Amino acid sequence: MKGAPERIIDVCTTILVNGNEQPLDEKWKMEFDKAYDTLGSFGERVLGFCDYRLPTSEFPKGFQFNTEDVNFPLKGFRFVGLISMIDPPRAAVPLAVEKCRSAGIKVVMVTGDHPNTAKAIAKSVGIISEGSETVDDISKKLNIPVEQVNPKQAKAAVIHGNTLREMSEDQLAEVR
Repeated sequence: MKGAPERIIDVCTTILVNGNEQPLDEKWKMEFDKAYDTLGSFGERVLGFCDYRLPTSEFPKGFQFNTEDVNFPLKGFRFVGLISMIDPPRAAVPLAVEKCRSAGIKVVMVTGDHPNTAKAIAKSVGIISEGSETVDDISKKLNIPVEQVNPKQAKAAVIHGNTLREMSEDQLAEVR
């Protein structure tokens, strides 16, 4: 199976390392996070992959899989890796962003990508201006937890969809 790495890792209980299956413990989850963050920071699209060996005693040849009344495993998968690929924005995007800005339009980008990937792409097309910092950038620069940064100090925002869903109207108004 392939998909968003954070969703793929959530359905896995083991990981394939140098051809050997191992428990997917906290150490490997931290390694996954580091690799995912690194690949995402290059502005590349990242996909996660996992597999599941179906026992032939339960899933014989010709077994009829049903996606409506699910009759197959949805967790307990084995994580097999990440892949990143360059999927550059169209060449006209930076100019379109510039034209929108000069017309007084606030440009935002909505994507399902990892926040690091989204940030790198937003910078490359001018949605995040040169020198603009996010709360995360300020946190890293000052070596303090993100929660201690005043959001008003940030000139740009990158918000993961899960976080966006949980934000109150007041919090949303702050980033508008």
